[in-house]
Parts: sequence; C-alpha cells; structure tokens
Amino acid sequence: MQWIIVTGDSRGLGKEITLQILSETQYGVIGISRSDVNETSDIISNYPGRYIHLVYDLANSKEIKNLYINQIKKIGPIYGLVNNSAFAYDDIVSNLNNKLLDQMFQVNVYSPMNLTKYVIRDMLLNKVQGSIVHISSVSAHTGYKGLSMYAATKGALEAFSINVAREWGEKGIRSNCIVPGFMETTMNASLNLEQKQRIYRRTSMKKETSVNSVASTALFLLLEQSVSITGTVIHVDNGTL
Repeated sequence: MQWIIVTGDSRGLGKEITLQILSETQYGVIGISRSDVNETSDIISNYPGRYIHLVYDLANSKEIKNLYINQIKKIGPIYGLVNNSAFAYDDIVSNLNNKLLDQMFQVNVYSPMNLTKYVIRDMLLNKVQGSIVHISSVSAHTGYKGLSMYAATKGALEAFSINVAREWGEKGIRSNCIVPGFMETTMNASLNLEQKQRIYRRTSMKKETSVNSVASTALFLLLEQSVSITGTVIHVDNGTL
C-alpha cells in the first residue's frame, strides 16, 4: 500500500482530496485532524484497510515527532503528504492578537514544516520518490481586507515549498503548492452572500472555485503523471484578478 498523509481530512477540501486519492486503488490515506473519528466513519466503512484517521491537534507542532514515531511510522512507507489543514484568524493588523496569531502559525506553518521533515526522512529511509503538496491561498497573491496575517502564513508555506523542491529534487522528492480561490467550505461559512459575491466579482469566471477542481489538482500532483512538476505554484482560482 502506498500511504498518503492528508491533514484536515474530515471535511471540506480535505475530505474531497481524501476521497479522490482513495479512488486510486494503489493508495491508502492517513488522515490527520482534531475532529472525532465519528466525522470520518463513512470513509472508514467505505475504504476498510485503506483509510486511517488520526485525531491530532496541529496547533501543537512540537509533538509532531511523537505522532510520527508512535503512529505514522508503524503504518507503512509514506509516498505523499498533503498539507491542507488551516486555521484562519481574520482581522486587520491593527487589532493583532498574539495568541491567535501564534495558533495560526502553528497550524498553517510550523506543523506543515514538521510533517514535511518527518515525511522526507521516511521517504529517504524507504527509498521512496514521493510528492508533497501544500494548500496555499489566493490571499497570498492579492489583497483582501482582514487577511494580511493569514496571507503571511500561506506566503511562508509557498516559500518553504519552493526551497524544499530545490533541496530534495535530486532524490526524486517533489514539492508543489496549490493556490485555491474562495470555495464554499466551512472556513468561509461566516461570509454573507454580499461578501461572497464581492469576492467572486474579482475572478474571471465570477463564481466560487470548485472544490472538486482543487482536489483533482492535488491528486494529479501526487500521481506519477506529474513526475516532472516540482517547485511550482498552481493557481486554481477561477482567474482571480
């Protein structure tokens, strides 16, 4: 079994990525989120032996080592990682709250970096030429009021990904970023219709980004067909202007 780690797998984009990976029979998915297993029970029942859900709060990046050694490593060689989980603290910078800012960097930057560290070590140990996919945000490329701090975490993730690609490409380990536009997910549930329409008007297609399209791009970057793609940032955002 070729195991792929997907963070934030219990809902929204992460769940769709998980399901699309599982549609490829050579893969198994190790899902990581703080959600109870009950939220992923349907996937567990539909894909017995190919889907494992680990309950872990990625706001605690310092224990990623123990998570890897005590749970992930015992499952089998890792062939891919999708750093999808994210915490959005939305506010203007003059209202910066250090506690929330630290939590956002823990989930969006420090934990993805630590997971990448142990996944790369696992790939080297097992001589795997694997793929790492980071889910960024369109806010790292165009300004939105109240998202400067969130965008900073995604910009950091993109810079990290490009340099990881340079460091490990010779070993056949790839690293890429996907930049989704605004999607109809729980993360954006607090936006009202007027706010959403204002965001969608900034895109060429004047509508929300398809979750399915973003997930399909993530799957493609994990597959052998994308073996020559690394160090890149792919926008799946309906042509945000």
